Amino acid sequence: MLKIWRKSWELFELKIVYSPHSRIVLKDIKFRYGQEKVNKIVSSIRGLADNPKKGASVERLLGISNPYYFLHVERHYVFYKLGDSRVYVNEIFNEREDFLYKLFGIKLRTQESIDYWGE
Repeated sequence: MLKIWRKSWELFELKIVYSPHSRIVLKDIKFRYGQEKVNKIVSSIRGLADNPKKGASVERLLGISNPYYFLHVERHYVFYKLGDSRVYVNEIFNEREDFLYKLFGIKLRTQESIDYWGE
């Protein structure tokens, strides 16, 4: 973990915290794709302790006011936010999932496309 100096010259470490849902998703990824893929995703998430802003800001990318950042790792999007001394992993989506709709209610697909593909 990265040790960071606060203004009061106290040393603290960033801790990675997973939401219950993100743990379930990691178990599902392990079941579908194997432990190696989970290890790569978790390794990238652990890297956030050293560089918590290495992911892209959702606010800057989409113009939606919110505290989330995201990483794209092994065909998955990892959404996280920063706390005082922690990185909170909130959601993990496969790149085929419509995560913009699930998180923010934004539809990028037209009804015509949905009708054509039968989804």
